Amino acid sequence: MELVLPTIINGLSLGGTYAMIALGYTMVYGIAKMLNFAHGDIIMVGGYIIYVCMAMGNPLIAVAAAVIGCVILGITVEKVAYKPLRGASPLAVLITAIGVSYLLQSLAQIIFGSANKMVMIHDFGMVSILGVSVQVSSLITLAICIVVMVVLTLFIKYTKLGRAMIAVSEDRGAAQLMGVNVNGIISLTFAIGSSLAALAGFFYLLKSPSISSTLGAMPGIKAFTAAVIGGIGSIPGAMLGGIFLGLIECISYKITAIAPYTDAIEFAILIVILLVRPNGFLGKKRREKV
Repeated sequence: MELVLPTIINGLSLGGTYAMIALGYTMVYGIAKMLNFAHGDIIMVGGYIIYVCMAMGNPLIAVAAAVIGCVILGITVEKVAYKPLRGASPLAVLITAIGVSYLLQSLAQIIFGSANKMVMIHDFGMVSILGVSVQVSSLITLAICIVVMVVLTLFIKYTKLGRAMIAVSEDRGAAQLMGVNVNGIISLTFAIGSSLAALAGFFYLLKSPSISSTLGAMPGIKAFTAAVIGGIGSIPGAMLGGIFLGLIECISYKITAIAPYTDAIEFAILIVILLVRPNGFLGKKRREKV
């Protein structure tokens, strides 16, 4: 129990963080039909905004500023880099996304330098659960992730904008004929994904108070892996894939013999799942229009 409970809680909190990033990938893919590989670098931008704003000493202000800044950045990237390529080949969009990723990393290096910066947000300490010490930061991360996922699910399912997002995802042309503002819905999707990435950046800094220009690289790749495992384009799939990957990672780190190979194990699991179930856990087969 002394090792199992903290490992499960840490795995769930890490998985929740992956799920929040994966939601950005899967929503953009489901609605705009593109893979935004610059999404991981939005996490890095949010982290640097928190680093700058922590000079005020209030984590809530820093997180709010990060969310607002990342939303503005996400919408700007969509308008400037991706909107002109609407209807272009997937390869052109993919290359553009990679270019945006390197641009954001390079700008971060120019502004903040290449050395890691320490961001001391707050030490929430430990709490005892069933006689076992657990990090409060992990519980906070898990609680916020659950709330955000529930709110997002309800928003998609029961609001007018949410139903419009579903309509654009199913058939963009038909949705436009029915009066849906497709461009506005795509911008909203980028805004939601970027805000979740900013929160994920905050959660990462709670666990490891160090930031560099490549902060979002590996979390972005792993979150994309989670989205693919869950079923790219499926919001519940992104949540499930994130939780699954977080638990696998934390359990692997606790087993000394396989701890150094944790990343390899995660990507090997991705390959196996794609071989057995190419559409992921909850993904659906899509018919391509000719």
